[in-house]
Amino acid sequence: MIRTIIVDDETPARAKLRTWLAKQTDVEICGEFADGVTAMQGIIAISPDVVFLDIQMPGLTGLEVAAQLDPEDAPQLVFVTAYDAHALAAFDLNAVDYLLKPYDEERFHRALHRVRERLQSPGPSPSAVQVARAQTGVSERLLVPEGDGLRLIDSAGVHMLEADDNYVHVHTADRRYLLRRTLRDLLLQLGEQRFVRIHKSIAVNIAEIDALAPLFKGDYELRLRSGKLLRLSRRYAAALFARTGR
Repeated sequence: MIRTIIVDDETPARAKLRTWLAKQTDVEICGEFADGVTAMQGIIAISPDVVFLDIQMPGLTGLEVAAQLDPEDAPQLVFVTAYDAHALAAFDLNAVDYLLKPYDEERFHRALHRVRERLQSPGPSPSAVQVARAQTGVSERLLVPEGDGLRLIDSAGVHMLEADDNYVHVHTADRRYLLRRTLRDLLLQLGEQRFVRIHKSIAVNIAEIDALAPLFKGDYELRLRSGKLLRLSRRYAAALFARTGR
């Protein structure tokens, strides 16, 4: 069975997809969501095979939802949108599929056929996450876990990213959040122009660097504006100096 969820802020749009998906003997509808934040909660909790994802939603768009996903284990995404077809040329290069509103049942079946083909393919498929990131650019907001839900925080308010195996601790001025992501992928999403690595497992917000003091063998002591002290490895010192002009 193909486990799917539907995400659209318009009730009639969700109903149309629900009706057509319910006719498919190999599809199971596992949830419906009307906004981007609850959709992310559903994706994390359900781990669906495919998400029919509206692009134009208040609060968090469908592209922003996609950009928050880890490309390595993201579900297949079918974007549903009212955008002009010319603006969607990038999506029609077999990177992702999309349904352009108003679409008919024949077009829906073509999209579902493409999904079935990708799910049956043993090799890697092009990532809709990467296409979404290319469309949205650097993420100015980041979804982080809070209690049983998620919240949006400003990327500029992140002081430090600290890798821990396949997780990343996201440090802000007064909180720490744990994401199941790799540091490399999170830096790609947030933009490496804002953050710089100081160690293989640590990256800091350049705007939060307050001072540097030499230690030994090319290492430095780095102080953030919060007062937190970190070690800058000599391996990453040249890159930091080139970025900051220090």
